[in-house]
Amino acid sequence: MKAANFDGQKIILDENYPDPISDETLVRVDLAGICGTDLEILNGYMRYQGILGHEFVGTVEKSENPGLIGKRVVGEINVGCGVCDYCVKGIERHCSHRTVLGILKRNGAFAEFLSLPAKNLHIIPDSITDEQAVFVEPLAAAFEIKEQLKLEPQWNVAVVGDGRLAHLIIRVIKLTCPNIVCFGRHKNKLASLEKLKIKTKVGINSFDEQSFDLVVEATGSNSGFVDTMKLVRPRGTVILKSTIASRENLDLTPTVVNEITLIGSRCGSFKPAIDSLATGIITVDDMVDSTYPLEKFYEAIEHAKKPDTLKVFLKPLLKK
Repeated sequence: MKAANFDGQKIILDENYPDPISDETLVRVDLAGICGTDLEILNGYMRYQGILGHEFVGTVEKSENPGLIGKRVVGEINVGCGVCDYCVKGIERHCSHRTVLGILKRNGAFAEFLSLPAKNLHIIPDSITDEQAVFVEPLAAAFEIKEQLKLEPQWNVAVVGDGRLAHLIIRVIKLTCPNIVCFGRHKNKLASLEKLKIKTKVGINSFDEQSFDLVVEATGSNSGFVDTMKLVRPRGTVILKSTIASRENLDLTPTVVNEITLIGSRCGSFKPAIDSLATGIITVDDMVDSTYPLEKFYEAIEHAKKPDTLKVFLKPLLKK
């Protein structure tokens, strides 16, 4: 099969990469998304080597579950050992022996095929397009905030960052908390949010400092964390959503002095994300940027790196 393989230094197209061989479900990848984590991996995050990509929609080719064959699916990316306490409790994402699609010891979606256990797969309703389905994984991560924290409608909420994940987080939080401000740097991304009636700002002024009950950091940069700590009120809450490859030290002193609650937030349940897209409660069509064939993965990645770009897709072109 064709696959975009990363050796830890560079990513190349391998036209004869071995097909997945396992007793797991085999999925033909129809469309895959490039996200911030993929870009961070290329900068050294997780020291990963293999096929990148964890946002995808595909069609099941082979499975021990006959009800999945021929179905269009998305997949939860964490695969646990199945026997530890975390796996027994259904939170495989914290299994110490887990593999993670395109991130940790498991080949991902920038290829013609991938494999996952049948239990990780979710059938996508016909009402959801392929492009929308690719958003299920990051949208589930946004919904995880509502699982970790009881949002209060009266809260003043700030989201630091205007990228792909920040856009989804804002859409989710807006369902409960109408008072949201997005602090970003890119005019076209902020303009997209303004169409959703979200207040946006470039830069922090003295009136903004320590005025938000909840601040979500979604920049993928150390400077974003610094801005976040400026915005949150004493005894407020900060949600950390970024994965940052930087090795610079962060000053956590304000966290202690102001008694800030820090919550790390990663993956989430797929059901709320799928339901919200199927019913139209959450819309993502305005976030679609462009689609590249797998053979042009390099151009796609370079385009995804541009500050003003939202979601970029890779579409494998299968051999006949």
